[in-house]
Amino acid sequence: MTNISRPDMYRFHNGQKAPLPFSQAEYAARLTGLRALMAEQGVDACVLTSMHNVAYYSGFLYCSFGRPYACVVTASACVTISAGIDAGQPWRRSVGDNITYTDWARDNYWRAVLSVTGSNRVIGFEGDHLTLLQSAKLDAFLLPASRVDIAPATMQQRMRKSEAEIALIRAGANVADVGGYAIRDAVRVGAREIDIAMAGRDAMEAEIAKRFPYAEYRDTWVWFQSGLNTDGAHNPVTSRILEKGDILSLNTFPMISGYYTALERTLFAGSVDAASLAIWQANVDTHEYGMSLLQPGVSCAEVTEKINTFLSDRDLLQYRTFGYGHSFGLLSHYYGREAGLELREDIHTLLEPGMVISMEPMLTLPAGAPGAGGYREHDILVITATGNENITAYPYGPDFNVVG
Repeated sequence: MTNISRPDMYRFHNGQKAPLPFSQAEYAARLTGLRALMAEQGVDACVLTSMHNVAYYSGFLYCSFGRPYACVVTASACVTISAGIDAGQPWRRSVGDNITYTDWARDNYWRAVLSVTGSNRVIGFEGDHLTLLQSAKLDAFLLPASRVDIAPATMQQRMRKSEAEIALIRAGANVADVGGYAIRDAVRVGAREIDIAMAGRDAMEAEIAKRFPYAEYRDTWVWFQSGLNTDGAHNPVTSRILEKGDILSLNTFPMISGYYTALERTLFAGSVDAASLAIWQANVDTHEYGMSLLQPGVSCAEVTEKINTFLSDRDLLQYRTFGYGHSFGLLSHYYGREAGLELREDIHTLLEPGMVISMEPMLTLPAGAPGAGGYREHDILVITATGNENITAYPYGPDFNVVG
């Protein structure tokens, strides 16, 4: 049997660098911002492990399948650490260097990380992502002089969007509208949720490929719910068949280079009864009021309390099930969440120009009650110096959305 070299790690710079979602200058600005945070907190090297932070600072959106990944940032380097199964793609899709670790020995991942950080350094890590197992291995392999949880600071950096990010998010909102219209056209009594959802997803995939011919395509999806299935915002698609008078929930989620956007609308199949119409209109009124509150200098908690009062005055607050909105950017259903920018009672962040946030009130009435079902409208807004800009265009409300 021929002996072959079985290294712990290697560099496989295969082919040419691919076009990234943003310019070299954009990534340089992000890394400059991170290095300023590191200097403030005395950090020598950051070991970023979450999908959102690795993508934010390097451009590479990894696919884990149980393997660990990282972007290691020092004062002079930005190196992605990836598994051999990905070959040269992580290097092509990242702004800096890449090291591939092998499976030939356990923990070669941490040996690759160590080759960039060195030992006995002050290490920045993501406390909201690193597992207990991997945290122990960080200590065992890197022997850090100390550790600093850099996750809160990186979240603050990501909350404030650049012009390039806002342009991408705006394009995503446009694509979400395309999916919404495709779903509206597909709605008919007797159709299955899954078939209607696929119509929206396929329309968005095609639109993304047309607008972004050099991107990677993944994870665009639709949640289309009907009847009882509308009671939760994140309920999955089923094969339920639509019936006349059903409440419907349209949710389109295009994904462009890790940036997810959303459109969510209440619809009815064929007709809407008086009790449902009253709840629907109340939620639309709440939505419009909430959007008017999204102004620079106002806190998330203040917006939330005002909407709570609005609903309480109408004896509807008991039907609210979650917060009224959240930040948009590097975000998905399986990674990322800028939790410091959510419209909830316990979030006191002040809205600033350049932040991007949704308004998405939802009222859920239980089965058997007049107007039973989940009512939700969702728009994405960019905070400006003088107010906000709504970048969602698909119409909301009964005039447009009694369909099929």
